[in-house]
Amino acid sequence: MGRVLGFLIIIAMAAIFFGAKRLPDLARSAGRSMRILKAETAALREEYTREASPTADTEPARIVKAAPGDTATARPVAEPSVGGER
Repeated sequence: MGRVLGFLIIIAMAAIFFGAKRLPDLARSAGRSMRILKAETAALREEYTREASPTADTEPARIVKAAPGDTATARPVAEPSVGGER
């Protein structure tokens, strides 16, 4: 019961402070922010689990990004061999 009363007091104070016309916009932007935060934390968790348990068989190819104005956007780079040959 105390939580509901506290929530109602917060809503009433927000209505007084911001005005009733701006409350829907504030709630909408808060919802968007929460959605973005949720998506970013999920992406970070996925990245962490992917880095924590790498597979030895599937190593991604190294990519060198082109400089601005260059015609090629990205190209794979061959790893140098142990003997120094290309």
